[in-house]
Amino acid sequence: MKFRKIISIALFATSTTAFVAPSTTAFAARTSSHKMATTEPPAIKLDPSETACVMIEYQNEFATEGGALHDAVKECMQATGTLGNSRKVMDAARDAGIKEGELFKAREWGSDFCDLMKPAENDIICKGKSGLCGFASTNLDFLLRQNGIKNVLLAGFLTNCCVESSMRSAYELGYNVYTLKDCCAATSIAAQDAAYEHNFGMFSVPTTSNEIIDALKA
Repeated sequence: MKFRKIISIALFATSTTAFVAPSTTAFAARTSSHKMATTEPPAIKLDPSETACVMIEYQNEFATEGGALHDAVKECMQATGTLGNSRKVMDAARDAGIKEGELFKAREWGSDFCDLMKPAENDIICKGKSGLCGFASTNLDFLLRQNGIKNVLLAGFLTNCCVESSMRSAYELGYNVYTLKDCCAATSIAAQDAAYEHNFGMFSVPTTSNEIIDALKA
């Protein structure tokens, strides 16, 4: 029997989570590897039973024409193919039986899921997000640990805001974090590129939709 691990995170509850800091040795090794690697990184290997796909704020506000912030992210979305790539990863995650989730806010059109990324019946919706981080004000950590999750795939909006904040927290909580560059968008291409070039490699494995899809099929 396959477990669905697509966690649709709509964050608005209050919870506390234990702080489990990774070792400084692991941090130093990851930072050094990110900055100094001269060879191709090893292929990503993911056990679907230990992997969750956390999709952050795929709301009409960002993703749909007419949304209050759509114009701000449209250029970056078009450059990265954010929605199309995110949908491919979502479908591959469901096929592999991993849990998927999305984070969103109140029940208005702007804050509802965009049509392309609406959760399926067995996806998990995590409500309660009241700030930038997907963990701070929600039960996301509890949901992940209850499902035996070790690997967290992150995608969504905004790259250098909610995605980055959630990435840092996931890292500090001890998860193996993978950030999907072509499944995220910021308010400018420069901001998107800067986040991945300078920050994301310290707290995650920056990757792409195709690399993750291949890892899920392996």
